Amino acid sequence: MELIGTRALNILERSLDAATLSQKVIANNIANASTPNFKRSEVKFEQYLLQELNAQSGRSIVGRRTDSRHIHIGQTAEDNPATAQVVTDNSTTFNHNNNNVDIDYEMALLAWNQLKYNLLIERTSGFFSSMRTAIDNR
Repeated sequence: MELIGTRALNILERSLDAATLSQKVIANNIANASTPNFKRSEVKFEQYLLQELNAQSGRSIVGRRTDSRHIHIGQTAEDNPATAQVVTDNSTTFNHNNNNVDIDYEMALLAWNQLKYNLLIERTSGFFSSMRTAIDNR
């Protein structure tokens, strides 16, 4: 039995995981802002999620598998879920020491990521609040 809204909850969970990973990567970039030859990294997730959602909206028929031996019909998010990936930028240099970390840019990304994380937490809380209301018949 599938819980109503599990797709939305799955997307929220993966988005929160990506925001948490992004926080760690940005903090690492900031910590190494003056390290010679350090190359900044970033987390790619939103574009992968958008591709996943666009691919799902274009499908017409998806078979429901009740047994693992059944043949797949169509593609579901569970078959190819978007996941966050850390990508290192080796192609640029920002500082004289062959480092490419712009501390102002990283601080702005850190603030933006914190806002995104807070929004995702609020949305997840709202999801569970709605489920609780539906269960309690209020």
